[in-house]
Amino acid sequence: MDMSDLKKETPAQKKKRALDIVKLLKKKYVKDPGTALDHKTPLDLLVATILSAQCTDARVNIVTKELFRKYRTAKDYAQVKLEDFEQDIRSTGFYRNKAKNIVAMSQMLLKEHGGEVPGTMEELIKLPGVGRKTANLILGVVYGVPGIVCDTHVIRVSQRLGLTANKDPEKIEFDLYALLPKEEWTGFSDRLVLHGRETCTAKSPACPACVLNHACPSAFAV
Repeated sequence: MDMSDLKKETPAQKKKRALDIVKLLKKKYVKDPGTALDHKTPLDLLVATILSAQCTDARVNIVTKELFRKYRTAKDYAQVKLEDFEQDIRSTGFYRNKAKNIVAMSQMLLKEHGGEVPGTMEELIKLPGVGRKTANLILGVVYGVPGIVCDTHVIRVSQRLGLTANKDPEKIEFDLYALLPKEEWTGFSDRLVLHGRETCTAKSPACPACVLNHACPSAFAV
């Protein structure tokens, strides 16, 4: 398809195309890849996700290898001196803001949740440094609650695929919810992230080799 086809596409046709994209991604990535962030506990994953903002998962995994040995509970993070923790996470970038959020988040976990990571969107997004993207990741991985993790790859690829015309991550998230069955939400976003890293990259998408090119209005034109 091309851009002219997209303008004529009905809502029903867009839903069908979205399901076709899901099927094609499942053929490419048979198993749901899940998150690339290393973790053993829900708290590990929450901390790693906050650290991953504007940082590669590979770099976060290097940092957390030692970090998770040093800090094991919410109390450990809550009691650390901010200056010391900043140095522990410095290489992830924006380390002052991340350190402030992680320490404050841990203090809130202790005060309101007994040191445990809560399991609802409403509770999670009240935590410092936690938005819908992070909350959906925690809910999906830890609690098995379907959701779309709207990171930079999901935003870029879903726009190129013509599944959304929005730029705001929350609006994109809900555009995708409207197109896909609930049981597909988590796996779709996980696969879209991997596809965005491997094929539909920001600077040089490999359109000719892309399994989605026949369902993508941007193919060969980006």
